[in-house]
Formats: sequence, structure tokens, C-alpha cells
Amino acid sequence: MVTVADDVPEKLRPAASAALAWINEERGAAFEVTGVVDADAALAAPADTAVEFGLVLCEDEMCLREQVRVEPRDGRFQVSAVEAAPSLIPPLLDPPQGVRRDWLDRVLGTREFAVLLVYRGLW
Repeated sequence: MVTVADDVPEKLRPAASAALAWINEERGAAFEVTGVVDADAALAAPADTAVEFGLVLCEDEMCLREQVRVEPRDGRFQVSAVEAAPSLIPPLLDPPQGVRRDWLDRVLGTREFAVLLVYRGLW
């Protein structure tokens, strides 16, 4: 079962911050962490060992999930991407640009109104 925490647990904050900085630098982005996915093993691991966990990242209207491996080294963190196992939370949480608008236009052409429920980027 996939576990998602909205708040980054205290123990993972330094590793999550390092992973966020690495991802933003790699992609030239300004993502913010909005959740942590499957962090139980990382929380149970000793402080000086490498851990793997997922981050839910959002920038403007786009949210995505990134699986990372964070290893403490010489007082810093070495971060790398990890292929995420298939789960209920897909890697790209927002549809490609334009898809949502086209869908809304089609639905509103046949209905009086539409209700959108967005939860962590899933719609």
C-alpha cells in the first residue's frame, strides 16, 4: 500500500531538502515539496545510511512524483533518481498542458456545469 504524508517528517527534512535542491537544479525548475511518498523504510533506516523515498513536487499548476535515493556523504547528501515501482500514484500527476481545457470544453458543451475534484494533482 502506498503511504503519502503531506508534511515531511522531521527526520527526512534534510534529505528531502537536498533532493528538492538537486531536482530543481537538474530541471531548472522551482518545485516545492507538497508531500512524501512511501517514507516508512527511510524513517526506519539508521541516520548514516542511504534512503529511498518519493517526493510529491508542485510548481505552478504542475505536480509530479519523483523517487529519489539520498545518501549522506562527508556532511552533505548525494542525491540520485530512482525508478519508481508501479503504484497508485503516477509519476506525472497533472495532465499535459491543454488536455484539461479541451476536456472541459467538451464536457461543458454537453452539460450545464462540471465539478472538478483535484487531489494532489490527480483529477
